[in-house]
Amino acid sequence: MSTVISKIYKDSIAYELGLEAGDKILKINNKEVRDIIDYRFLMCDEYVLIEVEKKSDGEIWELEIEKDYDEKLGVEFHEAIMDEAKSCRNNCIFCFIDQLPKGMRDSLYFKDDDSRLSFLQGNFITLTNLTDEDLDRIIKYKISPINVSVHTTDGKLRSKMLNNRFADNIMERLKKLADGGIKMNCQIVLCPKVNNGKELQKTVLDLYSFYPYVENIAGVPVGVTKFRDGLFDMEPYNEYTALEEINQIKNLQEKFMKEINSPFIRLSDEFYVMAKIDVPDMKFYGKFEQLEDGIGMIRIFRYNIENSLKMLNKYGKGSFTMVTGVSAYNEIETAAKLISEENENIKINTIKVLNKYFGETITVAGLLTGTDIIEALKTEKLGEFIIIPKNMLKADSEIFLDDITVSDIEKELDKKILVCDYTGEDLVQLINSNVREE
Repeated sequence: MSTVISKIYKDSIAYELGLEAGDKILKINNKEVRDIIDYRFLMCDEYVLIEVEKKSDGEIWELEIEKDYDEKLGVEFHEAIMDEAKSCRNNCIFCFIDQLPKGMRDSLYFKDDDSRLSFLQGNFITLTNLTDEDLDRIIKYKISPINVSVHTTDGKLRSKMLNNRFADNIMERLKKLADGGIKMNCQIVLCPKVNNGKELQKTVLDLYSFYPYVENIAGVPVGVTKFRDGLFDMEPYNEYTALEEINQIKNLQEKFMKEINSPFIRLSDEFYVMAKIDVPDMKFYGKFEQLEDGIGMIRIFRYNIENSLKMLNKYGKGSFTMVTGVSAYNEIETAAKLISEENENIKINTIKVLNKYFGETITVAGLLTGTDIIEALKTEKLGEFIIIPKNMLKADSEIFLDDITVSDIEKELDKKILVCDYTGEDLVQLINSNVREE
C-alpha cells in the first residue's frame, strides 16, 4: 500500500491545510485506507477526519475537514491505485501479450486483471481474480461501471479459452453484480471456430438477460501476430469470415433495436474493413461508448472531418504526410483528399505502413512501431510535417511500442512530427497551426 502524496494542487483543500508532497495519509474517518477505492469512498462525505503522517518530522496530524460532498482533497499519490496492480491468473488462448516478441520494455509484458483499474482507467477484467469479498466491496462502494472481458457465457468453453478451471462461473458473478446494481460494459474477443457463430449468439442473449446492468457488448476480432510458436492454433479473420460474422449477428441487433432502441452488441470497425463493406450510420453507435474498442472510430472520424472542414484556413499553404495502418488507410486518404479539395494549396499524401514488427495480420494503426514507420517512410517523398495518431504512442508520452521515440523518428527523417487525436477532431486545427499564410 502506498498512500504517500506525490502532488498537491494549488488552492485545494490539501494546500490550504498545509499538506506537502511526501506526507502520508494513514486513516480517513478512523478507517485504514487500503487503496484508491477506499480513499475515494471515504472522502465522499461532507465531514471528513483525516490522519496524516508528516514527511518532515513524522508528526501525526489529525485534520477535520468540512467540504461539499463531492469536493476533492486535491492530491495525487505515487501509485495511482495505492497498491500493486493485480496480475492476470489466466492463460488465454488469444492473449496478445503472449504473442509479443522478446526484448520489449517490461511493462508491456504485465497482464493486469484489476477491478480498480477497470473503474479508474477503463481496463477490462475477467472477474477470475476476484474473491466473493472483492465482489461485495464493488457492490458496497458502487464501483460502477466496470468493464468485463466475458468472451463466452458457456462455463466449460470459458474455462478452456482462459485456461482457468475457475473461469466457469461467469454467469453467477455477472448476476451478483447486476443484482447489486453495478453497470457493466462487456467485451468479447472473437476467435473463429471457437466462440463465434452460434456460441456468440448464445453469449449475447445470456448477457442481454442482465440488461440494463449489462449496458452493451463490444465484439473485437482476435489479433494474431507472427510470434505464436507453441501457442493455440488460432485462425485470424478474413474477408469472408468477417462478413459472415457481421451478417449472422444482424438479426439479434435488429431485435434489440426494436426492444431497447440499441443494437446492444456492436462489432469493431475492423470487421467492416476486412469484409469490405461500409460501417453502420451514426445512430447505430449511440454515444460512442465503445470507441476505445475500435467501435465507431471510422464513423466519428468522418463526422469530425466533415464538420471541421469549414474551419480550414483558406489562405494557408503547406505540405503534410499522414501515416496510418492498413485498416484505416482508405479512410485517412479520403480525409486527406477532402482537405486538399477545400484548399488546393494544402498538399497531403497518405502512407500505409505494413506491420512488419508483429506481422502483416496486424493492421490497426495503434500497434505500429517506430521501426516500421521509419522503414516505410525513409524512401518516400515526405511533406514538411508528418502526422501520426496519438494511439500509436504510450499514454501521455512520445514512446512507440518498440521504445522508439517521436524524437528518434524526427531525427532519422529530418521532419517534424505532429500528433493528432485518432477521432480526427483536431486534424484541421493541427493543419491550420502549421501552414504558412500567403
